[in-house]
Amino acid sequence: MRITALAGGVGGARFLRGLRRHLAQHPTPGSSDEPVSLTVIGNTGDDITLFGLRVCPDIDTLLYTLGGGVHEEQGWGRADETHSLSDELAALGAEPQWFTLGDKDFATHVYRSQLLAQGVPLSQVVARLSERWGLGQQGVTLLPMTDTPVETHVVIDDGGDQRAIHFQEWWVRHRAAVPAKRFVVAGLDRATAGPGVLEAIREADVVLLPPSNPVVSIGIILGVPGVRDALRGTRAPVVGVSPLIDGRPVRGHADVCLQAIGVAATSEAVAGLYADFLDAWLVSPDDPMQSRPGLHVEHRPLLMGSLDAAADLAGAALARATRLGPGRTTA
Repeated sequence: MRITALAGGVGGARFLRGLRRHLAQHPTPGSSDEPVSLTVIGNTGDDITLFGLRVCPDIDTLLYTLGGGVHEEQGWGRADETHSLSDELAALGAEPQWFTLGDKDFATHVYRSQLLAQGVPLSQVVARLSERWGLGQQGVTLLPMTDTPVETHVVIDDGGDQRAIHFQEWWVRHRAAVPAKRFVVAGLDRATAGPGVLEAIREADVVLLPPSNPVVSIGIILGVPGVRDALRGTRAPVVGVSPLIDGRPVRGHADVCLQAIGVAATSEAVAGLYADFLDAWLVSPDDPMQSRPGLHVEHRPLLMGSLDAAADLAGAALARATRLGPGRTTA
């Protein structure tokens, strides 16, 4: 079975770790001898250059989480981290001081930046980092959505004028409290899908959309030329998990992002963003959304407060995809 997932950072990473746990504990649907591969297409739209180093927050969160080295309470960054370098940079007055990087995390960014400066494409850099974290041994392939540098910016009001700031400044420094007028994704117009990305979608037996931000994570991946067409054309069932419970994200600011693009913060409205390819949608037990022709809605607990809870949620998504089967007909 070939599973492909489109994922952002913390929510996507925890869901996929749960999926890996589920697959380890349960026979593969169809045949206990059938090998399972998981290809993760990671968002690079929130990448940023800090202190001269290229930082890929969502890719790194996927690496650290699936590789067993993430800071569990934060959901991002490295476990058992120290911050001597950041402290010294702050003492020197180096900017920005609103984005803190740990010492181990710095090593990742130094290594990535060295390779990129040598002309190594991001996809090959991610492949090398994946080896360090043992993803291949788990049957996991992590692919950046594109090798083209892409950055999301947020247009805000500034004293009556509008200006754009990097998404990370809006998200981390301002905690999305400054109203966003719109999002601008620099570089997306000239981007091409990364090596293996379109093939992973077209050749999948199952496509999953973890509970990642529908605007600045999944939405950015869908903006890469060819990705949305590949999802429309695949015969694999596409099953997604709502990132909202009672109109609020479990973490992050997905509701604010939806408001900025004029979409209601409801599971039904988010499903509408994927309407041209989505086959099934998992929502919280008390969500009023119901199934309709062409879209099966399943009510499940969405909180991933533990690895077991994440495994149960991922297992439910995979089971729904298995019941739908190829050919994209709702069952």
